[in-house]
Amino acid sequence: MKFTRHFISAILALCLPLVPLHLVAAPEGEYIIISKKGSENITLALNKLDVQRGDDGKVAHSMDLIIRDGLAFPGLFTILDSHVAVRDNSGINFSTPGSINAEVFVRGAVTRNAGNVTLEMKVYSIGEAKLLFSKTYRGSEKNLRSPAHAFCADLVERLTGRRSAFGSKIVFVSNKSGFKEIYQCDFDGQDIVQLTNARSISLTPALSPDGKYLAYTNYSTGRPALYIRNQLDGKSVMVGKSGISIDPAWRNSREVATTLSFEGDQEIYLLKSDGALYRRLTKSSGIDISPTFSPDGNNMAYVSERNGQPQIFIQDLLSGEARRLTFNGDYNTQPSWSPSGDKIAYTTCEKSGEFNIFTVGIDGSGLKQLTAQTGQNESPSWSPDGEMVVFTSNRDGKRRLYTMGSTGKNQRALLQMSGEQMQAFWSLFRK
Repeated sequence: MKFTRHFISAILALCLPLVPLHLVAAPEGEYIIISKKGSENITLALNKLDVQRGDDGKVAHSMDLIIRDGLAFPGLFTILDSHVAVRDNSGINFSTPGSINAEVFVRGAVTRNAGNVTLEMKVYSIGEAKLLFSKTYRGSEKNLRSPAHAFCADLVERLTGRRSAFGSKIVFVSNKSGFKEIYQCDFDGQDIVQLTNARSISLTPALSPDGKYLAYTNYSTGRPALYIRNQLDGKSVMVGKSGISIDPAWRNSREVATTLSFEGDQEIYLLKSDGALYRRLTKSSGIDISPTFSPDGNNMAYVSERNGQPQIFIQDLLSGEARRLTFNGDYNTQPSWSPSGDKIAYTTCEKSGEFNIFTVGIDGSGLKQLTAQTGQNESPSWSPDGEMVVFTSNRDGKRRLYTMGSTGKNQRALLQMSGEQMQAFWSLFRK
């Protein structure tokens, strides 16, 4: 089947465990755990939160559950039952959590006052019997997730040295309303919000790195056109070009790339955030589509059929030189550049007709298959820390959103929602 018809019809239809080796001092005097690739999870002994007054117990219990669920989400930790992590009146009894091979001990307390909450958390290294960090978090009693996840984010970043996914957003397409509209949820599938109400077909959402703009394709005019929505005021502008405009991707918070056909062939162009045409990026005889950018914005991966079948290419935006990246398989699409910059996730149509997700190094080495024999798996998008991938799968009969670790482990459904969900984009922006 021709790439053009197959790809457009598809649009229309539509963590690696780590273990600490040792503690080292970071430049600012804090401590982080250096983890070894391919080993077991970091083991946390986590106390239940203390309460300062009896009536704080309900809030403390709720926040304790949020923290535990949050820390379980990335797949980085093994969390021990609270009864194995104890402390005595003179301080921390490190021998008890240490005896069951806990590497980190966490305790905290909650205070509630006039609708506000204060969360005081302390994190200790069991091996060195010392305090790693202590921090106080404040928030509203109506939004306990905010201070709880702020602590989770600090813990992950202090222990791994990498930015976490806590506080990030995922935008996606759902037909819950009977139309394909754009929705947004938290990193863990909670707090779902509908962003568009075009009562048409809205596809391929992408958030700018600063979270200010949402770019997506919409069919309200009868043809696929690019819309850019200001997330602050909800107003949208349509790119005023003839022909089609599909598959947006942000190079940075001011420039967005998309495929346009107003000059005849389908090529990738760079636009300003207000929709103004800025620069043409590709020039080839075949269709060029699905751009994704390296973290520094100097290189772009995209899909091209210049050799007859869709394959992924990488183009240096300074020199304009392009090279083919994928050679395994005849149909490779939907590239997503990892936040670390060293690899690209993409979708392959295998000989069996099954779509599966692979990753490959930007030099073409290290090919790895992440999904297999679970129906159709497509549209990968990296979490901000590069430890997880969100993707679409119909393994349960309908298209739903799933997450998995960067090596394909821990595959699980992201959210519970009526209708079908697809084309998720995990934003780099974090509140």
